[in-house]
Amino acid sequence: MPITADYHLHSSFSGDSETPMEKMILRGIDLGLTKMCFTEHNDFDFPANDTDAENIFLLHADSYLYDLLKLREKYADKIKILFGVEIGLQPHLSRENATFAKAHAYDFIIASSHICNGRDPYYPAFFAKRPAQDAFREYFESILDNLHAYSNFDVYGHLDYVVRYSPTKEQGYSYEIFSELFDQILTRLIHMEKGIEINTSSLAKGLQEPNPCRSIIKRYKELGGEIITVGSDAHDPGQIAFAFGQAAEILKDCGFRYYTTFTERSPSFHRL
Repeated sequence: MPITADYHLHSSFSGDSETPMEKMILRGIDLGLTKMCFTEHNDFDFPANDTDAENIFLLHADSYLYDLLKLREKYADKIKILFGVEIGLQPHLSRENATFAKAHAYDFIIASSHICNGRDPYYPAFFAKRPAQDAFREYFESILDNLHAYSNFDVYGHLDYVVRYSPTKEQGYSYEIFSELFDQILTRLIHMEKGIEINTSSLAKGLQEPNPCRSIIKRYKELGGEIITVGSDAHDPGQIAFAFGQAAEILKDCGFRYYTTFTERSPSFHRL
């Protein structure tokens, strides 16, 4: 397996997973991974809905770190366990997120857009009574707003997350349709010396493209981007390192010869 580090993982410390961290680690060892970075969710002001309570994604970071350090030591001779977090961005939360990010010595921080103008595209209401492209545009514009409001992160996660839950999925969606917006997003990230990830969760859900799609990954490289991590976004052991072989081929096709990992917020590059 050309990629041996999964840098987007969730356990029972995230509000949408019930899997014990140790169970995730044991599966990673079985798969031959050399590194696993847990990136538990923290989303302030996550709205209540029919299935989830308000603020379901508030992370108890001290408890999370306590368990992670115990398991890091227990399996130190078999795998390296990293301490990460996935922070949900909204412009009005910039100060709160900055305080949260500084409270612990994370190895890696993913910035993600889960909430767009008070709604999560995971739920059908985000797409109701309008063309999917209008919903996509609103979401991508919100990423730009976040990038102008917040900077303490290492990579931006699943840039086209919104497509994963669209009722039309990838139909009618491409980089080219939104190229002006994506070029602004990617240029801003590169100027900020931030990376992106290739997230294989959409492939696990039956889509044809990762998040973001390969055209965006290629464009990021064309514009001078070099930092790209690889993550399964796994919430259970069966998803860990899903389609990492395919991810490696996509990265090569897009011009990358290396993928990135982080330790103590510092990037390292590994040949594919």
